[in-house]
Amino acid sequence: MPSGEKVSIVSPMRLLALKVDVDTLRGTRTGVPALVELLRAEQAQATFLFSLGPDHTGRALKRVFRPGFLGKVKRTSVLEHYGLRTLLYGTLLPGPDIGLKTAPILRAVAAAGFEVGIHTWDHTAWQDNLHQRPPAWGRAQLGLACARFKKIFGEAPHVHGAAGWQMTEDALRWLDEQHFKWASDGRGQGPFRPLLGDHPARCLQLPTTLPTLDELIGLEGVDVSTVASKLLALTQEDPPLGHVFTLHAELEGQRLRPVFQELLRGWKTQGYQLVSLAQMASAMEFHPLPSCPMIQGSLPGRSGTLALQGTAR
Repeated sequence: MPSGEKVSIVSPMRLLALKVDVDTLRGTRTGVPALVELLRAEQAQATFLFSLGPDHTGRALKRVFRPGFLGKVKRTSVLEHYGLRTLLYGTLLPGPDIGLKTAPILRAVAAAGFEVGIHTWDHTAWQDNLHQRPPAWGRAQLGLACARFKKIFGEAPHVHGAAGWQMTEDALRWLDEQHFKWASDGRGQGPFRPLLGDHPARCLQLPTTLPTLDELIGLEGVDVSTVASKLLALTQEDPPLGHVFTLHAELEGQRLRPVFQELLRGWKTQGYQLVSLAQMASAMEFHPLPSCPMIQGSLPGRSGTLALQGTAR
């Protein structure tokens, strides 16, 4: 599967990998082609991670009782970004099968030279149920996504990025068993090998190191007009081993597209090479990396808990 155009890596410190999470049917149909066009115009690489099964976005509304969820909904204009129809999928409207309905769009992304991989089978189900269900349930969800990926692209996936940054040790172990090469399943400070018991996994983790736009907008006086400058201020200094930024087809591929373009140009001015996860993994090949557990924790601007990079052992 395409891993992105080759790029001359000068220093891993000035790499910024772009990870595109695609959660919904609307995001796939509208946001993905718009992002491909923008990234090609700005000569930037990225990794697209697809939701490949049913769009049950409407079922996420049950998170209304989760601390911080209503605040996030109000801050980020969920209805404006996702649309009413999407917010009814899985409740008043049946959840459409994203992979079946949009396979030509997904193949076009790979044909354009971008790395493609798995985000999830059912985004809402994974995000809300992974930690409440037995390990076999998570493995079944991953298996469904892999089977659909193979049907669409004709080969097995090698990169994974967990929906909602929800991950368990058993799911990490499954990635190793299925020979995934790298993943971006949680949040952290830089590339590492996740610990499975006492042993580091073969599948490299490239965690998201920067806050997302929806985490920043509405906090500390940040709005759509100032969020790019806020984020660019965080990338001014050299990171130890580069950055990973997660964007969403539903946001940066639609109404926040001008903000994302401002970020791309700002990062290039700062001297970053905008790369895929595959390209960042390649730059880490001969670099000593820590082995860290993945733990559960919280982050400002995001409701609930998620997978975080723990302290190196």
